Amino acid sequence: MALHPPQGDKLIFAPGGNGNDTQAAQFTLGTLSRADLDSSSPIPQFHAWFSAAQDATLKLSSSSSGGGVAPAETCTLSTAELPSGRVSSRMVYLKELDARGGFVVYSNLGTSRKASDLATNPHAALCFHWPALQRQVRVEGGAARVPRGESQAYFDTRARGSRIGAWSSRQSAVLEPTTGGDDGRAQLEGWVGETERRFEGREDIPVPEFWGGLRIVPTRVEFWQGRDSRLHDRFVYEREREDGEWTLNRLSP
Repeated sequence: MALHPPQGDKLIFAPGGNGNDTQAAQFTLGTLSRADLDSSSPIPQFHAWFSAAQDATLKLSSSSSGGGVAPAETCTLSTAELPSGRVSSRMVYLKELDARGGFVVYSNLGTSRKASDLATNPHAALCFHWPALQRQVRVEGGAARVPRGESQAYFDTRARGSRIGAWSSRQSAVLEPTTGGDDGRAQLEGWVGETERRFEGREDIPVPEFWGGLRIVPTRVEFWQGRDSRLHDRFVYEREREDGEWTLNRLSP
């Protein structure tokens, strides 16, 4: 990526395109119009775009230069603590989109930063970015835990090591260093060892009480298609409550 010459105390200034081209790349792969969208719900459009993103990711991953391509389900989950209003974000994987329009991710919901945020403010946002298609989708809504039985069904599909890890990690807790130059990793590995011994010889590992699915039911979903000259196509679905009717509007870029 080409950069413009440094400006004063700026370590990075106006990142541009590739090679000698210092102009930012243009978005020219597609368009989006109201006629493309189902006015009654954003879910069919999300499902179609997600499927297209999966196909694009598969093609890139199978090419010689496709290493490190993020799966289509990769998204940013943002939460905010009240009353401070401090926002925190992290990358997660979408694991389910149910017929009722709920977006489900799985995580530690006991000790994590997201858990403490949601305890004060049960609203969350997801952002999907599919650069190969020059598209984004932003989802905002109320968040709540899925029933334990549903969490167990997903938990059973995970690799054994990931299930052991879910039990072992006190997510976001400070790890205390030990003597001999350790930086705290030894404490985590000790917890893993305890969990391994607890479930030795067992495959039927129960989902921890503090771990499970977080279901976000949207009240706002925006579809963004990149366009030339930054005059992007943006359409937003909004509703006042989770069981309400959707309105659809085009937004200025």
